Amino acid sequence: MIIDGKKISAEIKNELKEEVAALKEKGVRICLAVIQVGEDKASSVYVANKKKACAYIGIDSLSYELPTSTTQEELLSLISELNARADVNGILVQLPLPKSIDEDAVIRAIAPEKDVDGFHPVNVGRLNIGQDGYVSCTPAGVIQLLKRSGIEIEGKECVVVGRSNIVGKPMAALLLRENATVTVCHSRTKRLAEVTKRADILVVAIGKPLFITKEYVKEGAVVIDVGIHRDENNRLCGDVDYEQVAPVASAITPVPGGVGPMTIAMLMENCVKSGRL
Repeated sequence: MIIDGKKISAEIKNELKEEVAALKEKGVRICLAVIQVGEDKASSVYVANKKKACAYIGIDSLSYELPTSTTQEELLSLISELNARADVNGILVQLPLPKSIDEDAVIRAIAPEKDVDGFHPVNVGRLNIGQDGYVSCTPAGVIQLLKRSGIEIEGKECVVVGRSNIVGKPMAALLLRENATVTVCHSRTKRLAEVTKRADILVVAIGKPLFITKEYVKEGAVVIDVGIHRDENNRLCGDVDYEQVAPVASAITPVPGGVGPMTIAMLMENCVKSGRL
């Protein structure tokens, strides 16, 4: 089974569109503020896609495109202003930021109740102790891909390859929340293939193109590829060697069209959640 992230993300966005329309009838409007510092091309594409998704669902969006010369103080001052605005539900600062700005300080400056990216230490803490809060969008999207594809998580052996704060760690916490048995692997893991071959569900977020070949995958495993890269022919590819692994897996996400579309769908879910609160 090829897990179709485009189709599932469209379903989620249509459900949210109906909910936003119902909230508007009750006089509740939702507004997302998006801040981009500098002119990173990939960031500009992501920001445009987020604005497009907001427009489709019916969420208002404010856009702040700041020059690379913006200082940390100026950025923190803008965040403080948006934190105080009652008409702004969510604040998103597009990463990466210029080297002169401390990303961690910026993430911490966003009020936890407006942190729709789910990166603030308060929201990370809530996730890890099983409380309600905003969850990092990519891992939340992976859970929805599995559930909406009819893949049982409870009781399964899940292996996450990668331990980043944005994907690997929250992914492990979410799988635990779904009652899976979870192993986290990383660059220091010895005999990696032995560990990944135990997985009923293998989630790969290692940041190395085509790294996972069929030798790493158990026959019949579900394989979720979070990576996105360009190969030597400038074609998009993931962390998993799709051609090799697809015949072995029972279900797999393609790149593009797998996890990618889900990230923005779950950001929209977090924005709508901010309107429900």
